[in-house]
Amino acid sequence: MSMDAFTKYNEQAEKMFMGPTRDYAKLAMQYAEKMIDAQMEAAKTYTEIGMGQARAMLDIKDTKGLQAYAEGQQKIARDLSERVKGDAEKVVALNQDFVNEARKLVETNVKTASDAATSAATSATTAVKTAAKAK
Repeated sequence: MSMDAFTKYNEQAEKMFMGPTRDYAKLAMQYAEKMIDAQMEAAKTYTEIGMGQARAMLDIKDTKGLQAYAEGQQKIARDLSERVKGDAEKVVALNQDFVNEARKLVETNVKTASDAATSAATSATTAVKTAAKAK
């Protein structure tokens, strides 16, 4: 009987604590990986833009070159602001996905806990009734 109780305890611990903890850790790791990928992609793009601007500045030889560079800066600024906006939207979407998935995990775990509590209460009630009849 003690082995059955131990096995039952392990199963309950897995359902109530370890399983949900593992699921949340997996979700958090996936989220972190997606965020790091987005940040690395953004950093690469921004670095390329900056290096391109530095190269363009080195090519300035006269006033026409300076004027062309200045005009190019306006386009670069527009493109960069669009890129930053897109990156921010991507991060917001990743955050929203994480929140939604975490909410689903919580809802599932609350249901599991509720079902386990109901089952335990039913088992306890049955045990009490059986003990009362045995007297």
